[in-house]
Amino acid sequence: MIRNALGSLMGLIGATAAVWSPFRAWYDGRHGRDYRIQELFSADGITDTKSALLGSILLPFLFAALLVLIAIVLRSRLLMAFAGVVVLGFAVLWMVRQGQAADGLSVGGDGQGLGDGLANAFGAGALLLLAAAVMSGRPSRRRRDRELDRAGERERERDRERDGARAYERDHDGVAPGTAPGPGAPPAPGTPGAPPASGAPGAWGRPDVDPGQGPPTSAWPTPPKDHP
Repeated sequence: MIRNALGSLMGLIGATAAVWSPFRAWYDGRHGRDYRIQELFSADGITDTKSALLGSILLPFLFAALLVLIAIVLRSRLLMAFAGVVVLGFAVLWMVRQGQAADGLSVGGDGQGLGDGLANAFGAGALLLLAAAVMSGRPSRRRRDRELDRAGERERERDRERDGARAYERDHDGVAPGTAPGPGAPPAPGTPGAPPASGAPGAWGRPDVDPGQGPPTSAWPTPPKDHP
């Protein structure tokens, strides 16, 4: 969950940088939105002709940003990585075509040579690939099945515990463990006022004598007195 959230945030930042890069200078102060997309695939290469906004290098970068949004919704590492490859691929292709048109590429100051727009494009592509590596993606079917099995086992265990508690209550006249008996229930053996258990000695030491009848008499018969 945390990895997917972090990867999604990195993907959004990378997509924003990719879309913003054509509005920055790419070479000799010329913005990326001025390069026509078909010039990257034609034999004539890059020319000085300006391009419409949606017909420029911005178009593939918008497509990459759309892939990033879909990847975030679907939690797809593959789509996130593919978006990074699209951004890096068009940036490299532009460098090849620009190098052919200018007989080489240079890096200089004062707006000459390669600009920060191209650097933004490469940074965005690398960030999208890193976001794909960070994301954990969607859980596999086997993993989801294991999680469902564990959840079902926990639910069955709770059901068995509830059934055991109900059976205990039925066997003990509805008295649950650890609770006091109801008003009409006899006191438990061993408590004050409880009758002696079966076979246990009574109050006078004999099991057959009721404590309410007084002390027991002798078990031996009294011999008759001699008469004169």
